[in-house]
Amino acid sequence: MRRLLDGSAGLLRGRRGTWAGAGAVLVVCAVVSAWLFGGGDEAASPPDARARQYRDFDACLLTGEDGIVAGTPAAVWQGMQRASGDKRIRVTHVPVMGEQSAVNALPHLNGLIQRDCEVVLATGPAQTETVRKAASGHPRVRFVVVGPATGGRDGGAGNLTVVAPGDGLADEVAEAVRRAVKSVQQ
Repeated sequence: MRRLLDGSAGLLRGRRGTWAGAGAVLVVCAVVSAWLFGGGDEAASPPDARARQYRDFDACLLTGEDGIVAGTPAAVWQGMQRASGDKRIRVTHVPVMGEQSAVNALPHLNGLIQRDCEVVLATGPAQTETVRKAASGHPRVRFVVVGPATGGRDGGAGNLTVVAPGDGLADEVAEAVRRAVKSVQQ
């Protein structure tokens, strides 16, 4: 019996040593973490002076599934970026994934409207068709589509601007966005 008790005491001493070792490792990890991530007595540095302060205004581009590629989408994006620099507005783009149809583009357009995009731009046949159909139903949003004028078939929406593709597209888009910003602020 004595031998059995001596054996179990040794086993307990072994477990205590394991727990003590594990505890020591945890303490060392806690000290190292506090030293690395705890910060110091130094005052926090001021924010980067180059950081742009944006206004609460969003211009959003609806593109085909390839996104911003060379040609019309790239020129539209350049124009949006110019307007962003001038007017300090946020710009973003959303590609319509999957089938390139007006039916499939509609949920993407609705998502931009729900995100409170004040200006929605569209390139590509499916995207522009969707915007032309939906513009009159959203009078508080300004829309810009790139494509040919339809001769008044846009539902008479006063919030829709049509910009023709071509050489001066980036400048025309930038000016259309600037006008939209001004009209929303009035």
